[in-house]
Amino acid sequence: MTLAVAIPAGQAEARNAWWRHLSSRTAIYAFLTLFALLYLLPLFVVIANSFRPLPEITQNGLIWWPRSLRLGAWGEAWSTMCVAGTCAGIQRNFYNSLVMTVPATIISTLLGALNGYILSKWRFRGSEALFACMTLGVFMPPQIALLPWAYILGKLSLSNSVAGLILIHVVQGLSFATLFCRNYYVAIPDDLIKAARIDGAGFWRIFRRIILPLSPPILIVTVIWQFTGIWNDYIFGMVFTSGREQPITAVLVALATAGQQAAQFDVASSAVLIAALPPLLIYFLGGKYFVRGLTQGAIK
Repeated sequence: MTLAVAIPAGQAEARNAWWRHLSSRTAIYAFLTLFALLYLLPLFVVIANSFRPLPEITQNGLIWWPRSLRLGAWGEAWSTMCVAGTCAGIQRNFYNSLVMTVPATIISTLLGALNGYILSKWRFRGSEALFACMTLGVFMPPQIALLPWAYILGKLSLSNSVAGLILIHVVQGLSFATLFCRNYYVAIPDDLIKAARIDGAGFWRIFRRIILPLSPPILIVTVIWQFTGIWNDYIFGMVFTSGREQPITAVLVALATAGQQAAQFDVASSAVLIAALPPLLIYFLGGKYFVRGLTQGAIK
């Protein structure tokens, strides 16, 4: 004799809803995992090939799990790798990028904070139009500025120099820095500034004592944004510098396009990872502050 147990309609509906929820969640996670693996595959290939011996890469192909580890490619990439006829590694170009990026980031961030302070708290006739003109730089492709910059650098005798690249990136970065800081400072109460002015504080004192202490979230966002963008820039370094004055990004592109060096996948992968270390370090150290700063600015 077979006994049939009747399941209440409410329980059956709840069970079906649970299975639908589980199926949809599983499909979403599977979809996201697939795209994450596809996105991380190039990084895995570069990291793995930087430790694989060149004969193993040649025999098994680029995409393969390392069977043995070799650290010599990192030293070769740093000090002996040949690029464009010069066998001195990427160390000089790495230092060029560092010398270019750090001061350009600091100067453009400070100028952007000052511009944002003026355009938000010391409004004058035409300030909104000036701000609109400055933010146009956010949407202008850098190729438009190549000819004007070539003329300016020639007149200032800064052609083919790291100092010339610093000047370019300071000016080019002002649009983003001003936009970030101005939108953040608008949320600071105007009454706070008026009270400081009544107490006798002037322009610079208000900036130092009131604005800057309230600025760390947006300054961190701007520094990370500027550092990453300047370090990864290729077009200005490739057009306005050559040889030993080039930043690391221009050298990596030259390495990728050099036919006689294309087979040195181990050394090239190590060079790519060395060049990627500073932005990755900035991201890991300040990534959570970057998201937090952007969120605070959006909410305000």
